[in-house]
Amino acid sequence: MSVKLRGHHLLCLLGFRGMGYSPEFAENMANVYEKLRADPSTEVEIVHGPDDLCACYPADQPYHCDAASVRERDDEALRRIGLNTGEKLLWRDVLGGLQSRMRPEDIPRMCATCRWLPYGVCEEGVARIAAGEGLAPLPKRR
Repeated sequence: MSVKLRGHHLLCLLGFRGMGYSPEFAENMANVYEKLRADPSTEVEIVHGPDDLCACYPADQPYHCDAASVRERDDEALRRIGLNTGEKLLWRDVLGGLQSRMRPEDIPRMCATCRWLPYGVCEEGVARIAAGEGLAPLPKRR
């Protein structure tokens, strides 16, 4: 079964370190992250709009997964990485596109309004991929 991901979440996964909008969201993202990290041959389907990560967005927060600004971020990420909605490919091939087309300095411009940007983990994640290191091990969960 493939993992369904929207454009900008391909970048978010690189910087994921266990933080999230809620414990349930973070747990779901950690599960997807660890699946991809453990098995780079996992099939990824690029979707338009809400994906497997959005599925656990907290109901008590303003739902932004259908917002035009989020879709614009998706479109820009896909353009930058060289992918299209509807494509199915292996996670390792997504990483290859990221490695050849993204640099850490791209993140502040592309993700200027993201609440996670100040942590610097996304630039760090892009740097890891650019160096061919793969996804970082997640911090131990409490």
